[in-house]
Amino acid sequence: MSRLKKSIAGVLGFLLLLVWIFPFYLMISNSLKTKKEIFNNTLGFPKDLTFENYPQAFQDLDFIKTLFNSLLITVLSVLIIVIFSSLAAYALQRVKSKLSGVVFMMFVAAMLIPFQSVMIPLVTIFGKLDQLNRGGLIFMYLGFGASMSIFLYHGAMKSIPRALDEAAIIDGASRFQIFRYVIFPMLKPTTVTVALLNTMWIWNDYLLPSLVINKEGQQTIPLKMFFFFGEYTKQWHLALAGLVIAIVPVIIFYFIMQKQIIDGVADGAVK
Repeated sequence: MSRLKKSIAGVLGFLLLLVWIFPFYLMISNSLKTKKEIFNNTLGFPKDLTFENYPQAFQDLDFIKTLFNSLLITVLSVLIIVIFSSLAAYALQRVKSKLSGVVFMMFVAAMLIPFQSVMIPLVTIFGKLDQLNRGGLIFMYLGFGASMSIFLYHGAMKSIPRALDEAAIIDGASRFQIFRYVIFPMLKPTTVTVALLNTMWIWNDYLLPSLVINKEGQQTIPLKMFFFFGEYTKQWHLALAGLVIAIVPVIIFYFIMQKQIIDGVADGAVK
């Protein structure tokens, strides 16, 4: 690549970086301004840093309880999706029959069904079963997240030779032991991918919790943020401070999982 092309690529990369960073700059800088200063100087730096917005937003957001609700629902949902999807994919991939092929294609076809087309009958049925709560929400996330997860696991297992299963069977291992100690550890890159995709989706989901969770004190962060913005429609200094607080757990999660994310992507690329 010539020096000119490298320079153009560098400039374009820098411009893309500015475009990506600009919304975060607006959010953070305006969260440190007074209500009056936001409307007078939206794009500029705050003249006097106003940190009082954060304690008020933290209190009104009821952040500790709301964070616990989001963590509980996200962690349990992702854990259940990983366990059941990997087991189902193992059974469908290793048992070669017309039935297993039909069932797998049904899971693949389910990815094409939009949620909006089933949300009304789904909520109606779960309402009759008295399951419009956090437990029912986790069960729904399993149903909606299983299709893509099974598809990813199923594809990854094709690269694992059946000879490993046969060798473990000769050594006296059961099917579950084969999966637990032989197959599942080899699926680490896929597990990281499945966990990340589902974590991002469930953590940021608003529509499904808004239909299922109706009790005060059980709202997730996206659901609570909706009411927070509704309450402070004209008080953007508090709303933006609440938004900054809401994204902090995601940033912490990234830094904690950074090594696993990089290792998972690298292992997947090598395979």
